[in-house]
Amino acid sequence: MADIKKSLLAMAALSVFSGTASAQSSITIYGVVDIGYFNEKSRGAGSNANSQANASAIVYSAQQISRLGFKGTEDLGGGLVAFFAAETDLQPANSSLSTWQTRQAFAGLGKSGIGQFAFGTQYTPIFNQLSATDVGNTNNMPGSAVFPVYSIYSSSLTSSNTYYSGNVGVGDVSDAFTVRAQSALSVQSANFAGFKVAGLYTLRNDTIKGNSKNAPVPISNNYSGWGLSTDYTWKNLYIGIAYQALKSSNLGYGCDVPGECASTVYTPQAKGWAATSGGVNTQDNQFYGGLTYNFDKFKLYLQYINRKATNILDTQYYSSRSAQQIGVRSFLTAAIEGWANIGSGKYTNYAKTYGAATFTAWQLGLNYYLSKRTNLYTIYGSETEATSANAFAAGVRMTF
Repeated sequence: MADIKKSLLAMAALSVFSGTASAQSSITIYGVVDIGYFNEKSRGAGSNANSQANASAIVYSAQQISRLGFKGTEDLGGGLVAFFAAETDLQPANSSLSTWQTRQAFAGLGKSGIGQFAFGTQYTPIFNQLSATDVGNTNNMPGSAVFPVYSIYSSSLTSSNTYYSGNVGVGDVSDAFTVRAQSALSVQSANFAGFKVAGLYTLRNDTIKGNSKNAPVPISNNYSGWGLSTDYTWKNLYIGIAYQALKSSNLGYGCDVPGECASTVYTPQAKGWAATSGGVNTQDNQFYGGLTYNFDKFKLYLQYINRKATNILDTQYYSSRSAQQIGVRSFLTAAIEGWANIGSGKYTNYAKTYGAATFTAWQLGLNYYLSKRTNLYTIYGSETEATSANAFAAGVRMTF
């Protein structure tokens, strides 16, 4: 009888252990450290078109944004998985290594064979498709027509600090499209016969009613938007497209019609949806399409992007930008990889009537892989868009 009781206890213990083991979990620490030499010469970055700037420095993140991240998964059984990620940028060339910047922070659930969903700060559908089809692997150097690394309309380009600052990694600033969105729900399907679809919805609405006779219009900061993407893989061919429409409505005390009074913090001027936090009084529509084909000796890239940000209070005011780019990427030897791209486009400044200006961009780059996780790189890029810039970088990138 005692032996039977021991056997039953052993079976019960084994059953409990098996149930615990079936819900396996894992947490991974990952990151990138990228640092090296950078030089840029630019024209037209200051108070007039003839102004010039020349900057040289030991900087970080020329090839890839330096970062530190934590991600984890838990197997809940039956093909159901819970997951999370939290990621910040690193600044290895600065006096402080980093102040926490939320590059990504989300949690969600996934079901094998169906798909997944997640809530939090996440990449937009366009950035996900561009990452899969960008010849420069979304590096942070001048020379990409579809992924400019700084905003030509930002205040930083009218000050003395006109050189590369890595602001795409920290502030998500790019003229071409919105990189990330906070307060977002994302969904993604599993792969069905080579096809995948994905979507994103962002929502953040705040309204405060005024308690003063001089405050006829309540303070209102409302952000909402959506995006969809689909891609198809067949043998060596990959095609991806994405569209996103992001709206911001920011009305405050005083004027809600452009030109009736001076702009203040309560009646903000319109801005495109550049940063993760959203735009200002704009309807920002963005489209991207990319194609890659892997030949035996090289990989071909074709890219197109279009964006139009319109003032929701006066639709005659808008800014727009479109560009196309072609590139190739290839391993020249077992350890040396090279790429080249050239692109062109046009943009219209924010105004009622403003003629479109054209621009060009090109870039060359080399990687020398010391291992799977460490490489040396050199990148040279040139572009002419409002300002003209020529830049060179050489550095080392390590992933972990």
